[in-house]
Amino acid sequence: MIHKRLRILINYFVGPAIFLWLAISIYHQIQQQQNVYGIWKNIATSFGIIEWSKMGIVLFLMLINWGLEARKWQLLVHEIENISFFTSFKAIFSGEAFAFGTINGVGEYIGRSIYMHEGNRIRSIFVTMVGSLAQLIITVTMGTIGLLYLRYFFNFILNPFSELSIVWLDGLIYILIIIGVLMVSLYFSLSWVTKTVEKIPWIAKYSFFIQKVEDFHWKELTRILNLSFARYLVFISQYLLLLQVFKVDASYIQEFWLLCIMFLALAIVPSITLAEIGLRGKLSIALLGLISTNTIGIILTATGVWIINKVVPAVVGTIFVLGIRLFKK
Repeated sequence: MIHKRLRILINYFVGPAIFLWLAISIYHQIQQQQNVYGIWKNIATSFGIIEWSKMGIVLFLMLINWGLEARKWQLLVHEIENISFFTSFKAIFSGEAFAFGTINGVGEYIGRSIYMHEGNRIRSIFVTMVGSLAQLIITVTMGTIGLLYLRYFFNFILNPFSELSIVWLDGLIYILIIIGVLMVSLYFSLSWVTKTVEKIPWIAKYSFFIQKVEDFHWKELTRILNLSFARYLVFISQYLLLLQVFKVDASYIQEFWLLCIMFLALAIVPSITLAEIGLRGKLSIALLGLISTNTIGIILTATGVWIINKVVPAVVGTIFVLGIRLFKK
């Protein structure tokens, strides 16, 4: 009963409260921007064929993004159960539907598992975690490189961080490098780690659920890592295209690495789906605002990416879930 009340509190009160607080903060930042109405007018009047075509590409990239994730999940669960690419695709979208209202989208694991046979559902959750680890490795690696780029090539940007000494920034970079190395070591040693964990007495009787993690060969793990990197590049491409659409004019290289830092922050900071759009907005302003004064364009970009990559798949996933029979036996 306590857990149920806590879940209700998080889903229906904490999330909306955080979102409201962030939304008000963002509104005040927009109001402080000079020539707000001029920027709005510039964005509205510039929406021609080129801009709409870019929006179309962003939508297409959403399908590519989740298609890559579907292929990745299909490869992850193939040792447990053979599923078609289309089934994997539906599972990915259903996972997004379940992810709404859960901290950092952990409900995604449950949403995917319902497409597996009843005896394989818990096992599929553990191999799905392998894919999440691969995506996190890419995010941490690229984010750390982004911080290094900020540290050594964005000299004019570092001025606003005068309160945060370079020593602290260097310390953060060193910590992230260590974490990255440990994650990569863990990732390519999953077989050994799993076998070691299985020897723990109170875990041994549940070893059936994690045994398939032992079977991942380094070649398969490398393939999963490559698919994760491809997804990452798709995310970046969507942001860069929408930044162009909403007239956020800056160097592509600077935008690229600042986005990498933002993705790193989003991966580290716990968030609830409803509050995530506010968090994205705040981080976008804090980082991209260093190279562009178009706060409105930055907010519209963050909102657009969130709707296309989160809301649309969740809505479609909800439709897929309606046709699922959870228990056949």
